[in-house]
Amino acid sequence: MSGTLAAEQQVAIAAVRRACQLTTAVFNNLVKGETLVKGDKSPVTVADFSAQAVINTILTHAFPEDPIIGEEDAADLRSNTSLRDRVVQLANEVLEAEPQADVGEQAAWGLGRTWSADELLAAIDKGNYEGGRSGRMWALDPIDGTKGFLRGGQYAVCLALLVNARVELGVIGCPNLPIDPASPDGARGALFVAVRGQGTHQLPLPPAPSPAPVRLQMRELRIAQLRFLESVEKAHAALDTNTRIAQTLGVGRYPMRMDSQAKYAALARGDGDGGVYLRLPTGVGYREKIWDHAPGSLLVEEAGGLVTDSRGQPLDFGLGRTLGENYGVIAAGKGVHRKVIEAIQQVGRSMGMTGRL
Repeated sequence: MSGTLAAEQQVAIAAVRRACQLTTAVFNNLVKGETLVKGDKSPVTVADFSAQAVINTILTHAFPEDPIIGEEDAADLRSNTSLRDRVVQLANEVLEAEPQADVGEQAAWGLGRTWSADELLAAIDKGNYEGGRSGRMWALDPIDGTKGFLRGGQYAVCLALLVNARVELGVIGCPNLPIDPASPDGARGALFVAVRGQGTHQLPLPPAPSPAPVRLQMRELRIAQLRFLESVEKAHAALDTNTRIAQTLGVGRYPMRMDSQAKYAALARGDGDGGVYLRLPTGVGYREKIWDHAPGSLLVEEAGGLVTDSRGQPLDFGLGRTLGENYGVIAAGKGVHRKVIEAIQQVGRSMGMTGRL
């Protein structure tokens, strides 16, 4: 990939590819005791910790001045020796692997050597940055959709570069997403890259000699053609409200449901005419994390779509680690986005949810 942020693209692609290699290996060999439950009752696995260790190690060595906002921290690993040792083993297996010449990896990125437990725990904790409005920072979700990962469904390794609170680069690896949406039972593993002003492209997830990026462009669909893209987990989306919005719009097709920011990738390339991604708040006070939307939002925007909250306002990535007291996330093609917002407001009024939607 060339152009603005060429070095950042190269590093981010290599880091996400290596993390996806790790998560695939872990899924194939996950054993009892390698999954914890966090305070918010969401699961976290050795793959989440290890993938964050790998990506943060690479980013820290390639761009030592850049802070990182990552989902995980190493507190649980410091009190769980067996889990910590497994994370160290998994991360080193990937970091020690020989650089892959086709993507130009360099020893300066922290590759080709063995890292100690203290070094890898510190790399994980490099993701504790609080964010803000100024400067460069990376946002990382080492496994977005951990429940999907555990059940063998969709999940994604998600990385974004923000400059002055605006997403400039997004890279998402989807190991279980079909490469060709027209052949859902075919080869799997797709990598998506978006750079502001340069479009959204798809690459094969495993490195290939001189891969030809495929530029993605969202198709403009009529309302009757649309399908909603929704989360699988009811705790992550107001699915009943989505149904009312679909009825108000006149969308009659059954929604596509999948975990993670793979939804953004599917929307950007038009999988199954899934023309609208809705993620409405499930309750008062719920706050979206910026790593759950920064990479994917740029994928959709650079493919020709719009991403806003339910009021039609841009997402604000300068509030810290969250999007603040949010009003949901709406991603859609430009031709239907306004109509979706109007339907949401209409349903919100009918349900007495004015001020929440």
